[in-house]
Amino acid sequence: QVQLVESGGGLVQAGASLRLSCAASAPTFATYSTAWFRQAPGKEREFVAAISRSLGQLYYADSVKGRFTISRDNTKVYLQMNSLKPEDTAVYFCTVSSLYPPPRAQGDYLYWGQGTQVTVSS
Repeated sequence: QVQLVESGGGLVQAGASLRLSCAASAPTFATYSTAWFRQAPGKEREFVAAISRSLGQLYYADSVKGRFTISRDNTKVYLQMNSLKPEDTAVYFCTVSSLYPPPRAQGDYLYWGQGTQVTVSS
């Protein structure tokens, strides 16, 4: 089992940047593909970005491409968010999957963190 703990969320103005972190408990973390999803009030949870195990290939939702960057090391996954927009407001979750390439469906992910709130004011 992998325990995931997100941090780094907050309230910022449009155009600002935030860096989210997700710490993993398991030494096997590096064997998983990892991803960030987000869920805005009243909306479905949606894929944001993923990074594959081994080769570290990157995948992004069209809505964040060019503004967000996912990265990882052996124990953490990060999401650098630049040029934030009010529509980026959501709870952000990190998660892991044993699949390659990393899927975009939340049902294909095994373990989830509790989420961190990101609020972007206009």
